[in-house]
Amino acid sequence: MLPDRTKSRLSTLYTRRQLHAPLRVRDFFDNCAAKVSLRALTFGLTLSLTPAMLLGQTAIPNTPAGSALRAWLDAYNSGDSARAAAFLRTYQVDFPIRNSFNFRQMTGGFDLVSVEVSEPRHVEFFLRPRNTPAMIAYGMLDVAAGSPTNISGNAFPLGPNVATEALRIDRVTRVAVVGRAAAVLDSFYFSPELGKRMADSLRARLARGTYDRYRNGPGLALRLNADLAEIAHDKHLGISYVPTPPPKQPAGEAPPAPSHADLDETNCGFKKVEQLDGNIGYLRFDSFEEAALCGSTASAAMTFLAGTRALIIDLRENGGGHDIGALIASYLFDRRTHLDDLWDRYANSTRQSWTQDSVPGRRFGGTKPIYVLTSAHTFSAAEAFAYDLQALKRATIVGETTAGGAHPASEGRLGDNFAISVPWGNSINPITGTNWEGVGVVPDVKVSADEALAVAQKLIRDRAP
Repeated sequence: MLPDRTKSRLSTLYTRRQLHAPLRVRDFFDNCAAKVSLRALTFGLTLSLTPAMLLGQTAIPNTPAGSALRAWLDAYNSGDSARAAAFLRTYQVDFPIRNSFNFRQMTGGFDLVSVEVSEPRHVEFFLRPRNTPAMIAYGMLDVAAGSPTNISGNAFPLGPNVATEALRIDRVTRVAVVGRAAAVLDSFYFSPELGKRMADSLRARLARGTYDRYRNGPGLALRLNADLAEIAHDKHLGISYVPTPPPKQPAGEAPPAPSHADLDETNCGFKKVEQLDGNIGYLRFDSFEEAALCGSTASAAMTFLAGTRALIIDLRENGGGHDIGALIASYLFDRRTHLDDLWDRYANSTRQSWTQDSVPGRRFGGTKPIYVLTSAHTFSAAEAFAYDLQALKRATIVGETTAGGAHPASEGRLGDNFAISVPWGNSINPITGTNWEGVGVVPDVKVSADEALAVAQKLIRDRAP
């Protein structure tokens, strides 16, 4: 599990670096009467649907949208990988729905609490996770016109015991949220062209009355996300709704940094460091934390593995993080190596990331084989790590194509209950000249995530002299 400060995988995950936006971004949000929280965050899995239901409790509408919802929830709640695979073969689904099946064990399935909005091709609903029944989430599902098997959807975790009445919003709130979101995108999205297109689209829809039908906060946020996705398809871009907003930070102050106690709870994301049979090193870590806080943990892990003859790095449950990737990569090369670049729209400059000239402890080195395990859940900073090693031909990637999020983002508040995550930079690999945004990191050896470890071990055995 991730630290409490991330509110688990069902809320928010950190992007690949802890980079605060420049002062003018903070000033902009202050002028909008929304003090900004500039911790770099993502909206990847965290806004993905993780639905389920008790069929006897709430009736599902007899509509195309209702039929798709029923099929999806039945497959998800079954806990049966064969049924999930059959569903995904039958329906064309977007990333959040496909990715939801990776979290079935965590949620234990979901009960359908109520259906809030029902239209032929659109349905909105409340969900309750069976493993944590005090929690509640708000979801939305759409069926494409003329194609009942082409569906898209998303959902927000709202927290424990949230009352429906507390989610209501009025026209003044809708106008303010949409207007602020449009202004932020126009000014700060990493691509000025796309930012303007999204901003103009939101303003035009607001003027046409598209958002008048949304009388609760989660529904409006989900609709805005769907509208933005039509243009940008950016997995780090998103608008969220929080029933109980966090305390506002004083003007000019950044949010508090995570404490050592928080990071100790998860051992800085390092879950397993061990020597497998045949002197094979195995490292599993599920989040990228800050090198300043977790560097000693990373160094101890890498030093322990330095003498193994081959190394498996397991990123199948890694949803991203901060800047520790460059430090870990430093143990995998014999000389200083250029990993990637990051273009920052605000500064209009490019920052380079290199391995370190010297590291504490002992290096694994730059010649022994490395295998990196990935899944559809592998995201953001974890993707950067895999992508850079693959481009440098330093590692063989084994598993599934990753989620496809390459743009670092910062979060700002749009009001008391709404926040926006805005990608402000673009990752550029010095070898490929591009990145993995929207396409993911494609494995060298494609197998299911469940098979990846066994396949990597076999590859190591087969290449042994």
